[in-house]
Amino acid sequence: MNVRTPALRWMPLLLLTLALAACGGDKTEDTHDHEAGEHAGEEAEASTGQHGGRLLEKDGLAVELAIAEDGTPPKFQAWLYRDGKPLPASAGTVEVRLKRLGGAAETHRLQAQANGSLLGTAEVIEPHSFDVEVLASIDGNARRWAYPSYEGRTEIAAPIAQQTGIRVAPVGPGVIADEHEVQGLLTPVEGRVAKVAARFPGPVRRLAANVGDPVRAGQALASIESNLSLTTYTVSTPISGVVLARNAEVGSVAAEGTTLFEVADLSTLWVDLHVFGFDAQHIRAGSPVTLTRISDGAQAETTLERVLPGTATASQSTVARAVIANADGQWRPGSAITARVTVDRQPAALVVPVASLQRFRDWDVVFVRVGDTYEVRPLRLGKRDAQRVEVLAGLKAGDQVVVEQSYVVKADIEKSGASHDH
Repeated sequence: MNVRTPALRWMPLLLLTLALAACGGDKTEDTHDHEAGEHAGEEAEASTGQHGGRLLEKDGLAVELAIAEDGTPPKFQAWLYRDGKPLPASAGTVEVRLKRLGGAAETHRLQAQANGSLLGTAEVIEPHSFDVEVLASIDGNARRWAYPSYEGRTEIAAPIAQQTGIRVAPVGPGVIADEHEVQGLLTPVEGRVAKVAARFPGPVRRLAANVGDPVRAGQALASIESNLSLTTYTVSTPISGVVLARNAEVGSVAAEGTTLFEVADLSTLWVDLHVFGFDAQHIRAGSPVTLTRISDGAQAETTLERVLPGTATASQSTVARAVIANADGQWRPGSAITARVTVDRQPAALVVPVASLQRFRDWDVVFVRVGDTYEVRPLRLGKRDAQRVEVLAGLKAGDQVVVEQSYVVKADIEKSGASHDH
């Protein structure tokens, strides 16, 4: 199993940092104050209004715009001013148009409230990252402002993304498995192990096999001189397989019935899984099983053959048995394994790999790529298994999601100064 050391794990991030530095690396700081900005193209820092929102001013008329998050869900909220003095909400109208990464458009129309503000009727979905256009009419005078308001976003050129191992894949439907993880051992199949014994007492004159040798049914393994007839007879294996043990030496005296060799057919093996407690109520014959050898992580797929009726005396566990093909001899009796037994499969409209998930602020997120732009997507998650997790909200089919090296994208977004002030 290829295990990456922590230093190697962060190598792509180091490469990304160096590559961005080589390209000049200057990025527009990705801030988000949950307030509107100034006119497009203006460099001056946006003014703040009386309520802590972003103040948009033009020719004596102004709109203070914020995202109200004192309740659920967050909505746009605005206040109107003339010459710096508050106006009643009935003095005008405000409409906020958003364009998100990928081109999705939203329109938020704000309605007058009794408290003197105007409040949107629709939720402002996270992330609050978009190009904003504000259209206002104040005492019959039309005003317009436009500005970018980005958060959780970064730019990574395609060659740099390729160099650092960032890979994306489209979101689509999948299957979530109900899996139970158990442990067990590999054992030879009963009836496929032969004890090759001396028929008559006498000294061992010849041995023709060693431990680990493959043998064929009928092949001679030893010659013994009988004490009764003073003739030499041959001891042969009744089955084909591998010599597991040799219990004799040339010149030693074999008693009648002494086991000289143990031979096993290991072309198939039993996988005895020990199932405890609640899990035993769900595991049934016919369930798919994924085996993982503990020593080196090697894997194989098989099916549960049966659940034994008794209970293992020492462990008080229920034994579930599967069979694994072993023609190449890579699986050995006595090996400890873990197994994921799938007892049910449920279709899901959208799934993403578990490995693509990151924590960002208080969210479970993935990162979506559009062109060379990467942006955070907070998710509402459903069922999951070892490989996949169901997405209930936050993505749509076809979105290009980072499925490898997502932590590199997260680190670059954090480095670029993304903020989310409330």
